[in-house]
Amino acid sequence: MADPEASSSSGEPSDIQENDKAEEFIEPEKKRRKICKIPDGKSDKLEQRLGGILCCAVCLDLPRAAVYQCTNGHLMCAGCFTHVLADARLRDEIATCPNCRIEISKTSASRNLAVEKAVNELPSECQFCGKDFPRITLERHEETLCDERITNCKYSRIGCPWRGPFHEAAEHEQVCAHPHRSGAEVMEALQVIDLKCEEEKRLYNCVFDLLSYEKITFNDLQIKPYRTDEFVHKLFYETSRFTAFNNQWVMKARINNSQRDPTQSSERNMTYQLILKTKTTYPLALHYLILRGPFGDMKVNAKIHKFEFTDQENESPYVQLPLADTAECNRLLAAKVINFRLIMFLSSK
Repeated sequence: MADPEASSSSGEPSDIQENDKAEEFIEPEKKRRKICKIPDGKSDKLEQRLGGILCCAVCLDLPRAAVYQCTNGHLMCAGCFTHVLADARLRDEIATCPNCRIEISKTSASRNLAVEKAVNELPSECQFCGKDFPRITLERHEETLCDERITNCKYSRIGCPWRGPFHEAAEHEQVCAHPHRSGAEVMEALQVIDLKCEEEKRLYNCVFDLLSYEKITFNDLQIKPYRTDEFVHKLFYETSRFTAFNNQWVMKARINNSQRDPTQSSERNMTYQLILKTKTTYPLALHYLILRGPFGDMKVNAKIHKFEFTDQENESPYVQLPLADTAECNRLLAAKVINFRLIMFLSSK
C-alpha cells in the first residue's frame, strides 16, 4: 500500500504550480471590482438593469443620439446602424440586424423615441469628476461646468503648454511666466498662429478671385453606387453625365482608394475625380470644388482643386473628398444616393 503521507506530500508541488498559474491570470484589482461585483442592493439598481436592456446590440453601449430599431425591436445606436448599412454596401450584401438577421434599411428601420428619451434620463459618470449626471445634461456639465475638466492656460496663444483641471487654471495663470516674456521669446508661438491665418486668407482670396471669372457654373448632382466587373467586385460611385461649359462631364468616387476589402479597415474615406467625356479643341483650365448643396447633407470642408483638361488628359487625378470623419463616410455609404453641389470655374486664356 502507498503511504498516504507520501502521496499527499507528492501532490503538494502540483498544488503550488496550480496556484502559481492561477495567480498569473488574476485580473487587476480595479478590473475585478468592475466585472466581479458582489450582488447587493447597489448593484441591483433599476438604472443598471435598464442600461443592459436599452444598450446598442452592436457596440453594447448606451446610445448618445438617435436610436434605431429593426422590425423585431432590436436597438442600434445611430453610429452602429450606419456602419452596418455601410458594410453591407461595401460587401454588396443585404444589411441585416445583428440579433435576428432580419433585413434592415433606412426605410424599414425606425427611430425609437421612447428609448431615446429614457436613455437621456439615465445617469452617466462624468469622465473628469466621476459624479453621476443625467445623460442629457452630461455633455454641458463636462464642457462648461465641471471643475475637473481639462483646460488650457489662457496664455497658450503665446506658447504656454500648461494643461490641467479647470479649478487649478487661475492659480497657474497667476504664476505663469509667459505674460512676462519679451516679444522675441513669444514670436515662435505667434508665427504658428500667423501661418494658420495665412492659409485661411489664401483660401478666401482664391475664392474671391475665382468669383471674378467670366465663366462659372454649378451643378447639383447625385452619385450612385456601382460595381466593377473584376473577379472581386469593387464598389465605386458615379454621376450621370452633366453639361458644363458646352461639354459633357462625369464624376467618379471610390472608397479607400479601391482597397481590396474596405470592411477590414476602421478608417474610411472617399476620393473623387472629374472626367471630360467630350472632345475639346483647346485646353480647359478648371478650378472645381464640392459643397453640400441645397439637396444634400454632406459634412464637407471646402477645398479647391485645379486641373487642365485636354484630349489626351481627360481625367483629373483622384483627390480626397474632405469629409469630417470616418463616421460621416459611413453615413454617406449607408444612403442610396449622395447629393452634393459641384462648382466649376473656367479660366479664359
